[in-house]
Amino acid sequence: MNNLFKHINDNDLRLIADKIAGNIRIAPEDGLLLYKKADLSLLGLLAGIVRRKHNDNFAYFNHNFHIEPTNKCIYNCRFCSYHKPEGDTESWEYSHDEMLEIVKRFDNKNVTEVHIVGGVHPSYDLHYWGSLIKKIKEHRPALHVKAFSAIELDYMITRAGCTIEAGLKLLKGYGLDSIPGGGAEIFDEDLRKMICDEKSSSELWLTIHETAHRLGIPSNATMLYGHIETYIHRIDHLDRLRTLQDKTGGFNAFIPLKYKKSNNSMSYLGEVNITEDLRNYAVSRIYLDNFPHIKAYWPMTGKESAQLSLSFGVDDMDGTIDDTTRVYSMAGSKEENPAMTTEEICKLIREAGYIPVERDSLYYPIKEW
Repeated sequence: MNNLFKHINDNDLRLIADKIAGNIRIAPEDGLLLYKKADLSLLGLLAGIVRRKHNDNFAYFNHNFHIEPTNKCIYNCRFCSYHKPEGDTESWEYSHDEMLEIVKRFDNKNVTEVHIVGGVHPSYDLHYWGSLIKKIKEHRPALHVKAFSAIELDYMITRAGCTIEAGLKLLKGYGLDSIPGGGAEIFDEDLRKMICDEKSSSELWLTIHETAHRLGIPSNATMLYGHIETYIHRIDHLDRLRTLQDKTGGFNAFIPLKYKKSNNSMSYLGEVNITEDLRNYAVSRIYLDNFPHIKAYWPMTGKESAQLSLSFGVDDMDGTIDDTTRVYSMAGSKEENPAMTTEEICKLIREAGYIPVERDSLYYPIKEW
Protein backbone atom coordinates (compact mmCIF):
# COMPACT_ATOMS: atom_id res chain seq x y z
CA MET A 1 0.00 0.00 0.00
CA ASN A 2 2.93 2.32 0.61
CA ASN A 3 3.70 2.27 -3.12
CA LEU A 4 0.21 3.45 -3.93
CA PHE A 5 0.71 6.60 -1.85
CA LYS A 6 4.42 7.22 -2.33
CA HIS A 7 3.61 10.51 -4.12
CA ILE A 8 2.21 11.99 -0.89
CA ASN A 9 4.78 14.37 0.55
CA ASP A 10 3.24 14.68 4.00
CA ASN A 11 4.12 11.63 6.10
CA ASP A 12 1.06 12.01 8.35
CA LEU A 13 -1.24 12.02 5.32
CA ARG A 14 0.56 8.97 3.92
CA LEU A 15 -0.05 7.07 7.17
CA ILE A 16 -3.74 8.02 7.09
CA ALA A 17 -3.99 6.96 3.45
CA ASP A 18 -2.46 3.58 4.34
CA LYS A 19 -5.04 3.14 7.10
CA ILE A 20 -7.89 3.85 4.71
CA ALA A 21 -6.53 1.52 2.03
CA GLY A 22 -6.04 -1.15 4.70
CA ASN A 23 -9.61 -0.80 5.96
CA ILE A 24 -8.43 0.53 9.32
CA ARG A 25 -10.66 3.07 11.03
CA ILE A 26 -9.26 6.60 11.17
CA ALA A 27 -9.29 8.63 14.38
CA PRO A 28 -10.81 12.10 14.84
CA GLU A 29 -7.39 13.73 14.52
CA ASP A 30 -6.91 11.91 11.20
CA GLY A 31 -10.22 13.20 9.92
CA LEU A 32 -9.29 16.71 10.95
CA LEU A 33 -5.98 16.45 9.11
CA LEU A 34 -7.77 15.30 5.95
CA TYR A 35 -10.06 18.32 6.11
CA LYS A 36 -7.16 20.71 6.65
CA LYS A 37 -4.30 19.35 4.55
CA ALA A 38 -5.36 16.77 1.96
CA ASP A 39 -5.74 18.07 -1.57
CA LEU A 40 -8.94 17.38 -3.45
CA SER A 41 -7.45 14.73 -5.74
CA LEU A 42 -6.20 12.69 -2.78
CA LEU A 43 -9.57 12.98 -1.03
CA GLY A 44 -11.33 11.77 -4.17
CA LEU A 45 -8.98 8.79 -4.39
CA LEU A 46 -9.40 7.84 -0.73
CA ALA A 47 -13.16 8.35 -0.69
CA GLY A 48 -13.37 6.22 -3.82
CA ILE A 49 -11.60 3.35 -2.03
CA VAL A 50 -14.17 3.42 0.78
CA ARG A 51 -17.07 3.91 -1.63
CA ARG A 52 -16.14 0.84 -3.67
CA LYS A 53 -15.86 -1.30 -0.54
CA HIS A 54 -19.45 -0.45 0.29
CA ASN A 55 -21.09 -0.07 -3.11
CA ASP A 56 -18.72 -1.18 -5.86
CA ASN A 57 -19.45 0.91 -8.98
CA PHE A 58 -23.16 1.35 -8.36
CA ALA A 59 -25.02 4.63 -7.83
CA TYR A 60 -28.52 4.48 -6.42
CA PHE A 61 -31.76 6.42 -6.78
CA ASN A 62 -35.44 5.86 -6.06
CA HIS A 63 -38.81 7.05 -7.29
CA ASN A 64 -40.12 9.33 -4.58
CA PHE A 65 -42.09 12.46 -3.84
CA HIS A 66 -42.35 14.85 -0.92
CA ILE A 67 -45.19 16.22 1.16
CA GLU A 68 -44.40 19.36 3.14
CA PRO A 69 -47.46 19.74 5.37
CA THR A 70 -46.71 23.27 6.60
CA ASN A 71 -44.00 25.88 6.91
CA LYS A 72 -45.57 27.30 10.07
CA CYS A 73 -43.17 26.46 12.88
CA ILE A 74 -42.76 27.11 16.59
CA TYR A 75 -39.03 27.55 15.98
CA ASN A 76 -37.23 30.31 14.10
CA CYS A 77 -33.74 28.99 13.39
CA ARG A 78 -31.32 31.59 12.07
CA PHE A 79 -30.34 29.57 9.00
CA CYS A 80 -33.90 28.70 7.98
CA SER A 81 -35.50 30.19 4.86
CA TYR A 82 -38.51 27.89 5.07
CA HIS A 83 -40.25 29.14 8.23
CA LYS A 84 -43.00 31.73 7.74
CA PRO A 85 -45.26 33.19 10.45
CA GLU A 86 -49.03 32.85 10.48
CA GLY A 87 -50.57 35.30 8.01
CA ASP A 88 -47.49 35.61 5.82
CA THR A 89 -48.38 35.37 2.13
CA GLU A 90 -45.79 32.60 1.73
CA SER A 91 -47.06 30.46 4.62
CA TRP A 92 -49.15 27.34 4.06
CA GLU A 93 -50.80 24.52 5.94
CA TYR A 94 -52.32 21.50 4.17
CA SER A 95 -55.24 19.52 5.55
CA HIS A 96 -55.25 15.72 5.58
CA ASP A 97 -57.48 15.73 2.51
CA GLU A 98 -55.12 18.05 0.63
CA MET A 99 -52.14 15.86 1.50
CA LEU A 100 -54.01 12.75 0.37
CA GLU A 101 -54.67 14.49 -2.92
CA ILE A 102 -50.91 14.88 -3.33
CA VAL A 103 -50.55 11.13 -2.77
CA LYS A 104 -53.32 10.40 -5.29
CA ARG A 105 -51.52 12.44 -7.96
CA PHE A 106 -49.03 9.58 -8.04
CA ASP A 107 -51.55 6.74 -8.25
CA ASN A 108 -50.51 5.78 -11.76
CA LYS A 109 -46.82 6.48 -11.28
CA ASN A 110 -44.04 4.14 -10.28
CA VAL A 111 -43.17 5.72 -6.92
CA THR A 112 -42.09 3.73 -3.89
CA GLU A 113 -41.64 6.40 -1.19
CA VAL A 114 -43.29 9.50 0.24
CA HIS A 115 -41.05 11.80 2.29
CA ILE A 116 -43.03 13.90 4.82
CA VAL A 117 -41.25 16.74 6.62
CA GLY A 118 -42.33 20.27 7.45
CA GLY A 119 -42.39 22.90 10.14
CA VAL A 120 -43.13 22.06 13.77
CA HIS A 121 -46.77 23.11 13.85
CA PRO A 122 -47.91 24.27 17.31
CA SER A 123 -51.33 22.61 17.26
CA TYR A 124 -50.88 18.93 16.43
CA ASP A 125 -49.69 15.85 18.27
CA LEU A 126 -48.56 12.42 17.11
CA HIS A 127 -52.13 11.13 16.72
CA TYR A 128 -52.93 13.85 14.18
CA TRP A 129 -49.82 12.99 12.17
CA GLY A 130 -50.19 9.28 12.79
CA SER A 131 -53.72 9.31 11.41
CA LEU A 132 -52.37 10.99 8.26
CA ILE A 133 -49.90 8.10 7.81
CA LYS A 134 -52.72 5.61 8.39
CA LYS A 135 -54.84 7.25 5.65
CA ILE A 136 -51.91 7.16 3.24
CA LYS A 137 -51.30 3.49 3.99
CA GLU A 138 -54.98 2.68 3.54
CA HIS A 139 -54.90 4.31 0.12
CA ARG A 140 -51.54 2.86 -1.00
CA PRO A 141 -50.34 0.14 1.39
CA ALA A 142 -47.02 -0.55 -0.34
CA LEU A 143 -45.86 3.08 -0.27
CA HIS A 144 -42.93 3.52 2.11
CA VAL A 145 -43.60 6.40 4.51
CA LYS A 146 -40.42 8.16 5.57
CA ALA A 147 -41.63 10.91 7.84
CA PHE A 148 -40.85 13.52 10.48
CA SER A 149 -37.48 14.78 11.61
CA ALA A 150 -36.42 14.17 15.19
CA ILE A 151 -37.36 17.78 15.93
CA GLU A 152 -40.94 17.22 14.76
CA LEU A 153 -41.07 13.91 16.61
CA ASP A 154 -39.91 15.49 19.86
CA TYR A 155 -42.72 18.03 19.77
CA MET A 156 -45.57 15.79 18.60
CA ILE A 157 -44.69 13.01 21.05
CA THR A 158 -44.29 15.40 23.99
CA ARG A 159 -47.58 17.10 23.12
CA ALA A 160 -49.29 13.71 23.25
CA GLY A 161 -47.89 13.11 26.75
CA CYS A 162 -45.82 10.09 25.71
CA THR A 163 -42.27 8.98 26.24
CA ILE A 164 -40.08 8.89 23.14
CA GLU A 165 -40.24 5.10 23.04
CA ALA A 166 -44.02 4.92 23.50
CA GLY A 167 -44.58 7.64 20.91
CA LEU A 168 -42.41 5.95 18.31
CA LYS A 169 -44.18 2.65 18.92
CA LEU A 170 -47.52 4.37 18.29
CA LEU A 171 -46.26 5.97 15.09
CA LYS A 172 -44.89 2.65 13.89
CA GLY A 173 -48.33 1.19 14.54
CA TYR A 174 -49.86 3.94 12.40
CA GLY A 175 -47.54 2.92 9.56
CA LEU A 176 -44.33 4.92 9.94
CA ASP A 177 -41.61 3.01 8.06
CA SER A 178 -38.50 5.14 8.55
CA ILE A 179 -37.27 8.54 9.72
CA PRO A 180 -35.37 11.14 7.66
CA GLY A 181 -32.23 12.73 9.05
CA GLY A 182 -33.26 16.37 9.39
CA GLY A 183 -32.83 18.54 12.46
CA ALA A 184 -29.34 17.35 13.34
CA GLU A 185 -27.86 20.65 12.06
CA ILE A 186 -24.52 20.69 13.92
CA PHE A 187 -24.17 18.78 17.19
CA ASP A 188 -21.77 21.10 19.01
CA GLU A 189 -23.87 22.53 21.81
CA ASP A 190 -22.32 26.01 21.78
CA LEU A 191 -22.86 26.40 18.03
CA ARG A 192 -26.36 25.03 18.34
CA LYS A 193 -27.17 27.79 20.83
CA MET A 194 -26.02 30.34 18.27
CA ILE A 195 -27.97 29.08 15.24
CA CYS A 196 -30.98 27.14 16.60
CA ASP A 197 -31.17 27.68 20.34
CA GLU A 198 -34.89 26.81 20.65
CA LYS A 199 -34.56 23.47 18.91
CA SER A 200 -34.27 20.03 20.50
CA SER A 201 -30.80 19.27 21.83
CA SER A 202 -28.13 17.21 20.12
CA GLU A 203 -28.47 14.59 22.83
CA LEU A 204 -32.21 14.31 22.24
CA TRP A 205 -31.75 14.02 18.46
CA LEU A 206 -29.37 11.12 19.00
CA THR A 207 -31.67 9.54 21.60
CA ILE A 208 -34.67 9.67 19.27
CA HIS A 209 -32.73 7.97 16.47
CA GLU A 210 -31.25 5.38 18.82
CA THR A 211 -34.71 4.57 20.18
CA ALA A 212 -36.13 4.31 16.67
CA HIS A 213 -33.36 1.91 15.65
CA ARG A 214 -34.02 -0.24 18.69
CA LEU A 215 -37.69 -0.43 17.67
CA GLY A 216 -36.84 -1.49 14.13
CA ILE A 217 -37.36 1.93 12.55
CA PRO A 218 -34.34 2.80 10.36
CA SER A 219 -33.31 6.38 9.74
CA ASN A 220 -30.94 8.71 7.93
CA ALA A 221 -28.60 11.32 9.36
CA THR A 222 -27.60 14.81 8.22
CA MET A 223 -25.17 17.60 9.00
CA LEU A 224 -25.67 21.26 8.14
CA TYR A 225 -22.30 22.63 7.02
CA GLY A 226 -20.87 25.79 5.51
CA HIS A 227 -21.99 28.33 8.11
CA ILE A 228 -20.09 29.22 11.32
CA GLU A 229 -18.79 25.75 12.09
CA THR A 230 -15.14 24.71 11.84
CA TYR A 231 -13.62 21.42 10.74
CA ILE A 232 -13.38 20.44 14.42
CA HIS A 233 -17.14 20.80 14.75
CA ARG A 234 -17.72 18.71 11.63
CA ILE A 235 -15.50 15.89 12.87
CA ASP A 236 -17.23 15.98 16.27
CA HIS A 237 -20.57 15.68 14.50
CA LEU A 238 -19.42 12.79 12.32
CA ASP A 239 -17.85 11.04 15.30
CA ARG A 240 -21.09 11.12 17.30
CA LEU A 241 -22.94 9.62 14.34
CA ARG A 242 -20.30 6.93 13.84
CA THR A 243 -20.45 6.02 17.53
CA LEU A 244 -24.23 5.63 17.44
CA GLN A 245 -24.05 3.60 14.23
CA ASP A 246 -21.56 1.25 15.94
CA LYS A 247 -24.16 0.75 18.65
CA THR A 248 -27.32 0.31 16.56
CA GLY A 249 -26.51 -0.13 12.86
CA GLY A 250 -29.78 1.64 12.15
CA PHE A 251 -28.66 4.46 9.85
CA ASN A 252 -29.16 3.88 6.12
CA ALA A 253 -27.47 6.99 4.76
CA PHE A 254 -25.69 10.20 5.65
CA ILE A 255 -26.65 13.39 3.81
CA PRO A 256 -24.46 16.50 4.13
CA LEU A 257 -26.73 19.53 3.80
CA LYS A 258 -25.16 22.75 2.57
CA TYR A 259 -26.14 26.02 4.22
CA LYS A 260 -27.88 28.22 1.63
CA LYS A 261 -27.81 31.96 2.14
CA SER A 262 -31.06 33.35 0.69
CA ASN A 263 -33.87 34.71 2.85
CA ASN A 264 -32.51 34.06 6.32
CA SER A 265 -30.74 35.97 9.06
CA MET A 266 -27.33 34.39 8.38
CA SER A 267 -27.18 35.52 4.75
CA TYR A 268 -24.14 37.70 5.43
CA LEU A 269 -22.03 34.53 5.70
CA GLY A 270 -22.38 33.68 2.03
CA GLU A 271 -21.90 30.08 0.92
CA VAL A 272 -18.94 27.74 0.63
CA ASN A 273 -17.83 26.82 -2.89
CA ILE A 274 -18.07 23.50 -4.69
CA THR A 275 -14.51 22.57 -3.74
CA GLU A 276 -15.56 22.66 -0.09
CA ASP A 277 -18.69 20.66 -0.90
CA LEU A 278 -16.59 17.90 -2.47
CA ARG A 279 -14.08 17.98 0.37
CA ASN A 280 -16.91 17.51 2.83
CA TYR A 281 -18.47 14.62 0.90
CA ALA A 282 -15.11 12.86 0.71
CA VAL A 283 -14.17 13.21 4.38
CA SER A 284 -17.70 12.16 5.39
CA ARG A 285 -17.42 9.01 3.26
CA ILE A 286 -14.02 8.18 4.70
CA TYR A 287 -14.88 8.89 8.33
CA LEU A 288 -18.31 7.23 8.40
CA ASP A 289 -16.89 3.81 7.61
CA ASN A 290 -19.93 2.09 9.12
CA PHE A 291 -22.53 4.00 7.07
CA PRO A 292 -23.52 2.03 3.99
CA HIS A 293 -24.49 5.07 1.91
CA ILE A 294 -23.62 8.73 1.39
CA LYS A 295 -26.29 10.76 -0.39
CA ALA A 296 -26.06 13.89 -2.50
CA TYR A 297 -29.39 15.69 -2.19
CA TRP A 298 -29.44 17.18 -5.67
CA PRO A 299 -32.27 19.74 -5.10
CA MET A 300 -29.81 21.39 -2.69
CA THR A 301 -26.56 21.10 -4.65
CA GLY A 302 -27.86 21.20 -8.20
CA LYS A 303 -27.71 18.29 -10.64
CA GLU A 304 -24.19 18.88 -11.96
CA SER A 305 -22.64 19.17 -8.50
CA ALA A 306 -24.44 16.02 -7.38
CA GLN A 307 -23.07 14.24 -10.44
CA LEU A 308 -19.54 15.39 -9.60
CA SER A 309 -19.91 14.24 -5.98
CA LEU A 310 -20.18 10.63 -7.19
CA SER A 311 -16.41 10.79 -7.66
CA PHE A 312 -15.93 11.96 -4.05
CA GLY A 313 -17.57 9.15 -2.12
CA VAL A 314 -21.26 9.67 -2.87
CA ASP A 315 -23.22 6.60 -4.03
CA ASP A 316 -26.82 7.80 -3.79
CA MET A 317 -28.59 10.54 -5.77
CA ASP A 318 -31.83 10.54 -3.74
CA GLY A 319 -34.79 10.36 -6.12
CA THR A 320 -36.95 11.76 -8.86
CA ILE A 321 -38.90 14.04 -6.42
CA ASP A 322 -41.19 15.44 -9.15
CA ASP A 323 -41.18 19.09 -8.02
CA THR A 324 -42.65 18.37 -4.58
CA THR A 325 -40.20 20.18 -2.28
CA ARG A 326 -39.67 23.88 -1.59
CA VAL A 327 -37.21 23.81 1.32
CA TYR A 328 -34.11 24.59 -0.73
CA SER A 329 -35.74 26.58 -3.52
CA MET A 330 -36.83 29.06 -0.82
CA ALA A 331 -33.20 29.23 0.32
CA GLY A 332 -31.87 30.06 -3.13
CA SER A 333 -31.12 26.67 -4.66
CA LYS A 334 -30.48 26.56 -8.41
CA GLU A 335 -33.15 23.84 -8.65
CA GLU A 336 -36.24 26.02 -8.28
CA ASN A 337 -38.58 23.29 -9.55
CA PRO A 338 -36.77 20.09 -8.58
CA ALA A 339 -37.74 17.09 -10.70
CA MET A 340 -35.86 14.45 -12.67
CA THR A 341 -37.09 11.65 -14.87
CA THR A 342 -35.61 8.18 -14.59
CA GLU A 343 -33.81 8.77 -17.86
CA GLU A 344 -32.28 12.04 -16.66
CA ILE A 345 -30.99 10.66 -13.37
CA CYS A 346 -29.60 7.53 -15.07
CA LYS A 347 -27.85 9.67 -17.69
CA LEU A 348 -26.16 11.75 -14.99
CA ILE A 349 -24.95 8.60 -13.25
CA ARG A 350 -23.67 6.94 -16.43
CA GLU A 351 -21.87 10.10 -17.57
CA ALA A 352 -19.98 10.08 -14.25
CA GLY A 353 -18.85 6.50 -14.95
CA TYR A 354 -21.18 4.61 -12.61
CA ILE A 355 -23.96 2.05 -12.96
CA PRO A 356 -27.45 3.40 -12.11
CA VAL A 357 -29.51 1.19 -9.81
CA GLU A 358 -33.10 1.90 -8.83
CA ARG A 359 -33.60 1.04 -5.16
CA ASP A 360 -36.32 0.96 -2.57
CA SER A 361 -36.22 3.06 0.60
CA LEU A 362 -34.10 0.50 2.45
CA TYR A 363 -31.62 0.23 -0.42
CA TYR A 364 -32.72 -3.14 -1.75
CA PRO A 365 -32.07 -3.05 -5.51
CA ILE A 366 -35.16 -2.99 -7.73
CA LYS A 367 -33.59 -2.66 -11.15
CA GLU A 368 -30.19 -2.03 -12.70
CA TRP A 369 -30.56 0.47 -15.55
